[in-house]
Amino acid sequence: MSQRQSIPQKAVSGNRTEEKHVTNIESLCGAVSWIVPEGLFNDLPRHGNTRWLPSDLVMLTVLWVWSDRATLTDAFVQACGWSMRMLDRVALATYQGFTGALATWTGLWLPLLWQRLHQLMEECGGKFFRIGKWVPLAIDGSRISTPRTTANEAEFCARNYGHGITAQRRKKKNKGKRRRKKAKPQPVKPQIWLTLLWHMGMRMPWSWKIGPSNSSERQHMQEMLKEQKYPENTLFCGDAGFVGYDFWNSILEAGHHFVIRVGGNIRLLRNLGYVRERDGIVYCWPEKAMKQEKPPLVLRLLHLRAGRDEIYVVTNVLDRRELSDQQIAELYRLRWGIEVQFRALKQTFGRRKLRSRTPDCAQVELHWSLLGLWMVQLFAVKEQIPIGNPPEQSSVSLAIRVIRTMLFDWSETPAIGEDLTVQLQCAVKDRYQRHGQKTGRYQPDYKDKPSAGKPIIRTATPKQIQALGECINQMAA
Repeated sequence: MSQRQSIPQKAVSGNRTEEKHVTNIESLCGAVSWIVPEGLFNDLPRHGNTRWLPSDLVMLTVLWVWSDRATLTDAFVQACGWSMRMLDRVALATYQGFTGALATWTGLWLPLLWQRLHQLMEECGGKFFRIGKWVPLAIDGSRISTPRTTANEAEFCARNYGHGITAQRRKKKNKGKRRRKKAKPQPVKPQIWLTLLWHMGMRMPWSWKIGPSNSSERQHMQEMLKEQKYPENTLFCGDAGFVGYDFWNSILEAGHHFVIRVGGNIRLLRNLGYVRERDGIVYCWPEKAMKQEKPPLVLRLLHLRAGRDEIYVVTNVLDRRELSDQQIAELYRLRWGIEVQFRALKQTFGRRKLRSRTPDCAQVELHWSLLGLWMVQLFAVKEQIPIGNPPEQSSVSLAIRVIRTMLFDWSETPAIGEDLTVQLQCAVKDRYQRHGQKTGRYQPDYKDKPSAGKPIIRTATPKQIQALGECINQMAA
């Protein structure tokens, strides 16, 4: 035990006041138990032979993903030691039993853990939980690599990826290029596609869905709309990949709203006459929807500038009093933070490549890595907001360092100013203003500079106006 001056906590017992000294491991145990109380999974059925408590297994799993050991088995051994010091017990003592239990129960526990974390985010977030009247959720996708094993390749690799180019397209693609020595084709790496919903005010995950490397992020989002419940006035914000009549209509049918960037991959109409025309009103009504007599989607188009870039976004919130142009510009700026979240997961938290050699374990590892990182972020933001530090200033890397330092110094009783609360309060980004600009990833002369372009906007034709009348009559019948 350290000889440093410890922080006494007073506990009242009858008429006597006692001083209680809290060690690092006890502080972390209390923090995890705040998120995962013992009764959280009481309504779920349990196997009659199960001897461990769900909360104990969650504690062990969170400690497992917080470990910085190079292999999963070493991390498990270390987590078992920490669990013994926290709870005086270990839920499961073998790695095979541990991963088997997680493969069985993670799918059932995940919605309850999400719901609990959402509740705590709203309680701790204050004014940052909503922007105006909206709960802002960014949506984007990314790939996470896995070890190249036969099982992972069979589960996660896209079938025949890159072999769909016809001979004519290949000839056109290679026209005018020097003939080079043909490289030996490399097999596609097994990767998990992660579609993430991310809270833009609190700057932490909200929920996610995973699948093979060729999964559709739009399809994932449509499935999440059906499977999950969202707060009133939820506003989804996405880039130019989240477009299309069917996708937008699924958000509207679920009773939510969106702000989506559009480019040359979307066609819009003006002057269709479906609603009262005013500046910025456009319609999404592709020919397929028109033939099926589905009504057009009424949208509001905005032209924004981000530095030298021109950005076009659409929203189904037509009233500027509910969502102003300035708020939309700010929301789209905040959306970029989801890319920082992916970087935190892959680089800072060390999950650029998972370590599991089987698909079930890889999915479990990714789910709990996201949950473990989310908990660390919530711990930090909970302590920082009351002292005036917004979530945007929270440093994920410093918060992770605080948690891991306390785990390694588990037996220490922290000195004044070094307890978990104070250290998390200090886990913020520095406010130093750096002069000059960093070199951009894309240079002006590069042809691969990303650009969504301008949406294609046409004036409605008489045929489309006539089809609208027939559609309205059909809806009224």
